[in-house]
Amino acid sequence: MHEQSLIKNLVATIHELASREPGNVVAAKLRLGALAHISADHLREHFEQETSGTPLEGLRLQIEEVADIHHVEAQEIILESLEFEGAKGGP
Repeated sequence: MHEQSLIKNLVATIHELASREPGNVVAAKLRLGALAHISADHLREHFEQETSGTPLEGLRLQIEEVADIHHVEAQEIILESLEFEGAKGGP
């Protein structure tokens, strides 16, 4: 399933980037291309399933849908930014 591999790659990327930061990742901002072959709701559902029971469980997703099918990233799911809070292992 194509979207499953997309989500696995997205989750792996977030894990990798989060491991380099001193705080806990609490939110991710994504940009979803018009031709990415997945809706924002479906992406969110798959993401929640993939992160269940992991440190990313409950991560807030902000998904901006780009409607322009001619946009250079129309087929992509782009991780724009991560939001961190506090220090790892802290209160």
